[in-house]
Amino acid sequence: MGLRALYFLLKGLLDKLIYLSTGLAVILVFIGVKLVLTWASGVWPDVPHISTNQSLVFIALVLVAVAVGSWVKVRRDPTAVGHAGTVTEPRRPEE
Repeated sequence: MGLRALYFLLKGLLDKLIYLSTGLAVILVFIGVKLVLTWASGVWPDVPHISTNQSLVFIALVLVAVAVGSWVKVRRDPTAVGHAGTVTEPRRPEE
C-alpha cells in the first residue's frame, strides 16, 4: 500500500474515532499524575508507585473504551464525525 493511500485510510479512520481527543487527554493527565507520583515516591516513601505494567493496562483500556464508544456513537448517528480538539458535539453546517 502506498503512503498516499495509507494517509487517506488513516484520515477516514480518524474521522470515525469521535472520542479520540478526550481519550488522549485522559491519558496525558494520567501520565502527568504518574510523573508526579514517581517524583514524590522518591522523596516520601509512603507515596504509591504506579508500575509500567499498570500504566500500559490503563492506556490500553482507555484506548479500547474510546474505540468502542466511538463505534457505538457512529452506529447510532452515522453523520457524526470526529474533529481534533473537540470534547463536545461539533456543529454541523446549516443546510
